[in-house]
Amino acid sequence: MDTSLKETFPFLEVVDVRVTALDFEAQISLMMQWAKQQKSKSVCVANVHMLVEARRDPAFADILKKADLVTPDGMPLVWMLRWLGQSRQDRVAGLDIILALCSRAIGEDVGIFLLGSTPEILGRMKARFESEFPNLKIAGAAPLPFRSCTEAEEQAIAQTINESGAGLVMVSLGCPKQEAWIARQRGKVQAVMIGLGGAFPVYAGLRKRTPRLIQNAGLEWLYRLIQEPKRLWWRYASTIPIFILLAVKQLVVSKVYQGSLIKQTEQS
Repeated sequence: MDTSLKETFPFLEVVDVRVTALDFEAQISLMMQWAKQQKSKSVCVANVHMLVEARRDPAFADILKKADLVTPDGMPLVWMLRWLGQSRQDRVAGLDIILALCSRAIGEDVGIFLLGSTPEILGRMKARFESEFPNLKIAGAAPLPFRSCTEAEEQAIAQTINESGAGLVMVSLGCPKQEAWIARQRGKVQAVMIGLGGAFPVYAGLRKRTPRLIQNAGLEWLYRLIQEPKRLWWRYASTIPIFILLAVKQLVVSKVYQGSLIKQTEQS
């Protein structure tokens, strides 16, 4: 069992949540390094919704604080990191993580385990993996019930994953359920656990991925809202305005603080 202390990496706080301030390749390399060693690690793929949820729920905020990596998925998080000093920060999004890890896992003989979602989506993903990554080692795949699992069920799932030899566990249970599950399994599942939420149905071909131009413009939320208005309108209405207010406040305070430091330096 991996009992090492939590490693720390460069981060910046975005509306009070520590977001890992490393570029895409560096974060993928860390995940692969841990996976080869079968270390029990937690990776949260963060967007605006996740950060606002953390603001509302102290227990969830604590989960993000203790995660090994919190990647900047949404462009608003990327822009915040850039404005706060990480000028070359790029996006570390769920679907890109899946593609990069699968590509590298083949050459480094690392198996993957798919957990959560539905049998249909898992089947479609496995079929696409076999087509795009024919030499990828799929160590296992298992959906989970929508209800909360019992302690015995969670122990059985952890045992199944460990016995599979997988170094990467891709988890799709939705936010914040998947992050809570990963936090409970840290130290029990000997693999890198990554919460990938909505990336599963996109990779499975059941939802269209937002065109790159729209992603870069920070309008992915609008594209997805048009696709699924009934499911997403309230989520976006209840999180985007709050995030904008908090982000503007943070940037203004940061600017004022920097200006104060400059004046103090000049006076001295």
